[in-house]
Amino acid sequence: MKTLANIFYFIAAIFFVVTSLFTAGCAQIGLPTGGAKDTIAPKLVKATPAFGSKNVSNNKITLEFDEYIDVADLSQNLIISPLQNKNPSITANPRTITLKFRDTLLPNTTYTINFGDAVRDINEANIVKGLSFTFSTGNVLDSSSISGKVILAESGEYDSTLVVMLYKNAVDSTVTKKKPNYISKVKGDGSFEFKNLPATNFRIYALKDGDGGKTYNSGAETFAFANEDVSAANNENVTLYAYAEKKEVLNNVTTTPKVTLNKKLRASTNLSNRQDLLEPLEINFNNPLKTIDSSKIYITDTLFKKVTGIKFTIDSTAKKILLDVKWKAEIPLVLIIDTLAVIDSVGNKIAKNDTIRFTTKRVEDYGKLTLRFNDLDISKNPVLQFLSGETVKYSYPITGKEWNNNMFTPGEYGIRILYDTDKNGKWTPGNYTKKLQPEKAVTLPQRLSVRADWENEREINL
Repeated sequence: MKTLANIFYFIAAIFFVVTSLFTAGCAQIGLPTGGAKDTIAPKLVKATPAFGSKNVSNNKITLEFDEYIDVADLSQNLIISPLQNKNPSITANPRTITLKFRDTLLPNTTYTINFGDAVRDINEANIVKGLSFTFSTGNVLDSSSISGKVILAESGEYDSTLVVMLYKNAVDSTVTKKKPNYISKVKGDGSFEFKNLPATNFRIYALKDGDGGKTYNSGAETFAFANEDVSAANNENVTLYAYAEKKEVLNNVTTTPKVTLNKKLRASTNLSNRQDLLEPLEINFNNPLKTIDSSKIYITDTLFKKVTGIKFTIDSTAKKILLDVKWKAEIPLVLIIDTLAVIDSVGNKIAKNDTIRFTTKRVEDYGKLTLRFNDLDISKNPVLQFLSGETVKYSYPITGKEWNNNMFTPGEYGIRILYDTDKNGKWTPGNYTKKLQPEKAVTLPQRLSVRADWENEREINL
C-alpha cells in the first residue's frame, strides 16, 4: 500500500508540473495589441521638381511621402493657381502623387498647387494639413499676396462654402462671362488668403458658386465685390460683404386661433391657444379663394356686438386671411364666418355658418424689456432685430442708447443690429450693376431670454 501511495504521489507531481508548464506557455500566447494609435500625418520627403523651383518647363509634378497615402475628395479640395481650363490628371501610388498638367504652362508664371485636406495616410486617415506646392516657369518666384475676410452682410456671420476670385485685366462684365485667374476658399472664420501672386492689380469678388461655373450668373447666388481694384504689390487686406440680390421670402407662422377649411369648405378650429394681443387672427384655407365678402367675416363680443376697426388682409396665395384688430386683454370674443363669406376657385362655399369662441391673452402673458446699448452709432440708422432661428421676428428702429417695450412676446431670441442706410426699416441687398454695396448687419453672440410678467433688462455691448 505504501508503494502504491508513493506511485500515486509521483504521478500527481508529474501532472502538476506538466500542467504548470502548459499554463505558463499558454499565458504567453495571445492577440497582438497593435500598439499605440498612429496620429502622425504623412510627411513629404521629396518633390520633383523641388519646392520653389524656377524655370520649370516639365508639366509633371511628383510628390513622395514617408508612408502609404490616400487621396480623397480632390474635386472639393484641390485648387491650382492660376486656375486651369482643363483639370490635370492625378494618380496616386502607395507613397507617391503624380500630377500632370493638361493646360500648357504659361511663361513667367508662378503656380501654386493646394491639396487642401485631400492627402491622408491610408490606415488612420491622418490628414496632411496645408499641403501646397509652388514653382515658377520663369526666373522669378512671385511673392505678393492679398488677404482678408468675407462677411455675410445681412447677418455679420461667415460662410465657408464661398470662394474668393481674382481677375487680371478685367472689366465689370468679366465676372459674369469668364472664370477667374485665381481662386481661394473662405475658411470658417471668414478669412481667405492668396499667396505667390504677381505684383499687380486685381478685381476681387466672392461667390457661392451654385452651378460650379465659377461665374456670377444668377441674382440668387451669394456674391460680393469690391468697388476698387486691389493691389497685390501692397499685400492688401480686403473685407468683402456678401449678399444674395434675390431671396426667397418665408412667411412667419403664428399659433393664434386658426380656421382650416377642408375641400368642402367646412370650417374647423383648435382653440388651445389664446389670441395673441400683438398679432392678427389668421384664417387659413386649403384652396385659393376667388371671392371674399369681408362683411360676412366678423368678430363680436359675447353679446354679439360687432368689433369695429378690423383690417382685412389676404396673402398672395389667396389662401390666408388676416384680421388685424386692436385687441383688448382677457376679452371673450366670437369669430363668425357666414356661408356666403368666401367662395373658392372651384365655386365651393361654406356649408353652414361657423361660430368660433376664443379669448384674448392677458397683459401678464408678456414681458417688459429694456435694452441699453454701449458704443452704438445712432447716426448709422440702426435697427434692432429679434431673430427666431434665422427669421427676423420683430424689427424696431433705435433712436437712443436705451430701448424699451412694455409688452414683448416671451421667448428665446437672437439679436441683430442692422445699419439701415436707406431708412426703409429692412435689410437691402447690394446691386453689382449699380455698384451698390449691401447694407451691413451684426448678429450679436449673446441670446436674449424674455420671461412673461417680468422686467427683463440687458446691457448690449457692440
